[in-house]
Amino acid sequence: MSTVSTVSTPNKAGLDALLTPEESVLVLIDHQPFQFANLNSHEPTMVVNNVVGLAKAAKAFGVPTILTTVLEERGGLLIQGIQDVFPEQKPIDRTFINTWQDRRVVDAVKATGRKKLILAGLWTEICLAMPAIQAAGEGFDVYAVTDASGGVSAEAHDMAVRRMVQAGVVPITWLAVLGEWQRDWAREETVPAAAEVQAQHGGASGVAFAWEMQLLAAGRSTSAA
Repeated sequence: MSTVSTVSTPNKAGLDALLTPEESVLVLIDHQPFQFANLNSHEPTMVVNNVVGLAKAAKAFGVPTILTTVLEERGGLLIQGIQDVFPEQKPIDRTFINTWQDRRVVDAVKATGRKKLILAGLWTEICLAMPAIQAAGEGFDVYAVTDASGGVSAEAHDMAVRRMVQAGVVPITWLAVLGEWQRDWAREETVPAAAEVQAQHGGASGVAFAWEMQLLAAGRSTSAA
């Protein structure tokens, strides 16, 4: 006897598959000193840069963001760069390794009424993969921000991403998230903040943007003369 799955399959193609600020909710998981100490899939400073950029982007676009840590007293406080973006928010401190088994986190996500769930965490193979796979099975459209996450080895990170993809999770990078949220440069109210985030955390793109602003300023100065 065949069975029919009751879990809805998210649309993985077409315009609806892209992110919008109005549909998104972000959860940042365990960016703490203990996890960074054994982060070997990426340069740790790059993950710090990327996840802080992601947090700033979420704030700029008004995307609800939930912060969570595991065993804070032993694993350390959330890194200051993220906490500074949301100074009023106390991270949910868990004992569950799998964030999605903590009712407080799940309830906070569900309270937003949003179904496009964006996750980033340390480590990819455990603290990111577990909630991503479970939430995808419960009907959320889950996006894993791979360059704002990391594992204990390059293989661990890679295998986790492959496993999540098999479960229907969409891998994405933080600048791609920002780009999909902005979508249209005619969305003028968020252009200044998006440009600032990119200038601060976009690496070579940020440097090029600053150079472009310098040239434009020089052009205006010349015209005025």
